[in-house]
Amino acid sequence: MSTSTTPTGFHESTPVPGPGSREAAHRRLVAGLLQRQGAALVFLAVMAVAWIVFPGFGTTGNLRTLALQSSFLAVIALGMTLVIISGGIDLSVGSVYALGGVLAAYGSRWGFFGALLLPLAVCGLIGLVNGLLVARTAMAPFIATLATLLFARGLLLAITGEGATTYKIDNDQVFLEIGRGVLFGVGYPVYITLALFVAGGVLLRRTRFGQALFATGGSESSAVLMGLPVARTKIMVYVLSGLLAGFSGAMTAAYLQSGVTVIGVGTELDAIAAVVIGGTLLTGGAGTVIGTLFGVLLRNVIQNIINQIGTLDGNFQSVVSGAFLLVVVVVQRTLSRGRR
Repeated sequence: MSTSTTPTGFHESTPVPGPGSREAAHRRLVAGLLQRQGAALVFLAVMAVAWIVFPGFGTTGNLRTLALQSSFLAVIALGMTLVIISGGIDLSVGSVYALGGVLAAYGSRWGFFGALLLPLAVCGLIGLVNGLLVARTAMAPFIATLATLLFARGLLLAITGEGATTYKIDNDQVFLEIGRGVLFGVGYPVYITLALFVAGGVLLRRTRFGQALFATGGSESSAVLMGLPVARTKIMVYVLSGLLAGFSGAMTAAYLQSGVTVIGVGTELDAIAAVVIGGTLLTGGAGTVIGTLFGVLLRNVIQNIINQIGTLDGNFQSVVSGAFLLVVVVVQRTLSRGRR
C-alpha cells in the first residue's frame, strides 16, 4: 500500500498490485496472444518442419501454387470473418462463390465490366437479402443463409441448364488478367487478396463500422443501448460477405477461363474452419483478419503436406482438417476461460 496527501490534507491509501495480480494479468495477456496469433505460430512451425522433411515443399513453384490456391478461399474467408465477428454465420458463400464464377463467364460477352459487375451485383443482392432477413426479421442466420444457399445454387443450375452448359471466356478478354496475370512471378489473385485483407484490417480496427461490428458480436443488447446502428451493421456485413464471395468466384472464372458449375460445394465449411482456426470466436465479438489469413494458409499447407507424402488417400485431408479444427476449438475455449 502507498499513501498520498489529498488537497484537503487527509491521507488516502492506494492499492499496489501484488505478485498474484501481475501473474494473473500476465496469464491473460499470454492467453489472448495465443488465441489471436496461435494460427500464425503453428503455421510457421509447420512450414519449418515441412521445409526440412519434404524437399519438394520449399520449391518456388510449390510455394507459388500454394499462395495462388489459398487466395480464392481467403477472399471468401475474409467476408466470413466479418460475419462471424458480428455474431452471425453465412452458409450461402459456397453457392454464391460458384454463382459468381458462372455469372462472370456469362457476362464476359459484354467485356471486362460485364464480367466483373454482373457477379458483384447479383451476389451483393443475395448478401443484402441475407442481411435484411437477419437484421429486420430476426431470422436465425443459419436458416436465412441456408435458404439463400439453395436459391443461389438453384439460380446457377437454371442459368447453365442443370449444369449442361459451361460458359467460356475468350482468350482475348482483358478480364482473364484478374485470374491469370503474373507480376514478379506471383499471380495477380495473391496481390488482390493481400490488398483486400489490408483493407479489411483497416475497416475492423480504424473505423466506426469496425467498432460497431465488435460491439454487436460481443453483446447485441448492449450495442443497442449504446445507440449503435446494429441493424445497419448486420446488413452491411452480409452484403460484404456476398460481394467478396462473388468476387472470388469471378477471379476463379478468370483463372479457369470458364464458369465451372461444380465448384463451391462445401466451401462455406472450409471458410468457417479457416476463420475459427485463425482465432475468431464462433460466439462473435473477437477476431482478426490476419488470423484468418494464416488460418487459410495453415489449412492449405497441411493439405499440401499430405500431397507431398503421396501414400495417403485424398480423403485423409478431410480427416486431418476435421481433427485439427476440433483441437483448435477446444484450445480456444480453454484460452477464453484463461483470459476471464
